[in-house]
Amino acid sequence: MQDDFPTLHYARYGWAKLMAPSLGGFEVLGLYSEAIQKMNENPGVPELFRDIFKNAYLPYRDPETLKSFLKEINYFSYDHSERLGDAFEYLLSVLGSQGDAGQFRTPRHIIDFMVDVLDPKKNETILDPACGTAGFLISAWKHILKTNTDKTTGDKLTPDERSRLAGNIKGYDISPDMVRLSLVNLYLHGFSDPHIVEYDTLTSDEKWNEVADVILANPPFMSPKGGIKPHKRFTVQASRSEVLFVDYIAEHLTATGRAAIVVPEGIVFQSGSAYKALRKMLVDTSLVAVVSLPAGVFNPYSGVKTSILILNKFLAKKSDSVLFLRVENEGTDLAARRRSNEDSDLPVAIAEINSYLTSLRTNSRTDTLSLSLGVVILKETISSTGDYFLGGERYREQGNKGSHGEFNRICIGEILEPSGGNKVGSEKLPVMSITMKDGLIDQSLKFKKRIASEDTSNYKIVYKDELVVGFPIDEAVLGFQSKYDAAAVSPAYGIWRIKDSIRDKVDVQFLELVLRSKSAIKIYKSKMQGAVSRRRSIPATVFKDIEIPFPSLEKQKSIVAKKLEINRLKAEIIKNEDVIDFEVRSMW
Repeated sequence: MQDDFPTLHYARYGWAKLMAPSLGGFEVLGLYSEAIQKMNENPGVPELFRDIFKNAYLPYRDPETLKSFLKEINYFSYDHSERLGDAFEYLLSVLGSQGDAGQFRTPRHIIDFMVDVLDPKKNETILDPACGTAGFLISAWKHILKTNTDKTTGDKLTPDERSRLAGNIKGYDISPDMVRLSLVNLYLHGFSDPHIVEYDTLTSDEKWNEVADVILANPPFMSPKGGIKPHKRFTVQASRSEVLFVDYIAEHLTATGRAAIVVPEGIVFQSGSAYKALRKMLVDTSLVAVVSLPAGVFNPYSGVKTSILILNKFLAKKSDSVLFLRVENEGTDLAARRRSNEDSDLPVAIAEINSYLTSLRTNSRTDTLSLSLGVVILKETISSTGDYFLGGERYREQGNKGSHGEFNRICIGEILEPSGGNKVGSEKLPVMSITMKDGLIDQSLKFKKRIASEDTSNYKIVYKDELVVGFPIDEAVLGFQSKYDAAAVSPAYGIWRIKDSIRDKVDVQFLELVLRSKSAIKIYKSKMQGAVSRRRSIPATVFKDIEIPFPSLEKQKSIVAKKLEINRLKAEIIKNEDVIDFEVRSMW
């Protein structure tokens, strides 16, 4: 009888007990919460599940929410099918959000693109050192099953090969919550003993000697205040997480290993010594391709402009060049709901990367490749300036400059057209609080609490992504980008919109930077000389004929990314100064 005590004790948490009609809402809540906390102590539960439920807790205390959840689960049939694993991944995608450690969900089509480029094999070791919910590892597993299929999925793999493959797929994550989700995700996809561990890749060196044939990752972009304090075995001395993760990945590939890494734009252009040292190391040892992604790929989790670095240690040593690809359409409309479209550049990008890598394997010429998305650049060119810049637009635009070596120029009127500027009337809209700061319109995008009413009925409606233009010579442009779809603005300001014919070639934030620049303001003032010197505003007819530099869309986005990164660094400096100031004051 004593041997049966554990079983009898934990039987009170059985499903039938939870679903008993006699239990009230708070009774179910209490029993369910207690069951989760006790799960890791139950000797009748497999060790994997005891690990998953270690330190688990119920994150909400609403009995009606729990009862609705349990009711839905009660109708669900569990048969350990692939569909169940896919359902769990969908749930993760819905629940995915920015985490404390900088985690955010990588879109499935971007994951699959990276896996297809690397083409992992059944006998290779596969690692994600910042695995999150194991999306990359699941995609790699599916890819190998697909490439070893005759009639049914993965039927060419023997039981021993399947077992060895599952053992070769590994992941680390610093978050115990992410580790739990990864374990469940892999189990639901057929892994009876998934190899996911809680591990701080950057500050612990316990696994430093472990290497992998294939590494896939979208490492955290965020660094804690004060930076990372890594161990001393990294090649590049740095405190930024994105630098250290890329360094870690490059150093933990086998001699023939390859990797695909999502990186923020700072890795591509930052001028800090750690960034330059990292880029030099990559170009010298492992980098074969850089894929520039369009801004917004990771919205709504992050607006950071990103690229994908493709590493291949064996081919990089044979190559004297690097392939740069620019993906302008990755298969979605980049809006919050991320609706897919049929015009994705990703299949073309895969084909062009494969073509380039095949040329390297066969020692064929790469300068004769037909590339619609990319350009092949010699490593000698990349290293010539000493900064090892990895933005393809710099090299691509060497052949897209005017006779004086300047960017193509275009009249403002070829980009912008006056908006209708409909009057607000009786519509209830937030009023834009436009103020002056240092002679320019304040870009804080604040909104007055009051809404449009009788006293603002003559105000004009400005819609999202339109530009509000102040024509007094020391005023410039304010891009309307906020949580509101529309707002009210004083009739003293002009409202302009980007022409539909050129909208896909213009970044509105870049346009604002140009129109607010010192060079542009100098032109505005020069236009006020002579006959119009007594006027304090520049006419719209004159404004639209002013020429401005007009580089490629990728160059525009790169400049915006740099500006955003500078703003972030300034904010970080201010925070650190506040911390130091507090420490000094606390000493008195």
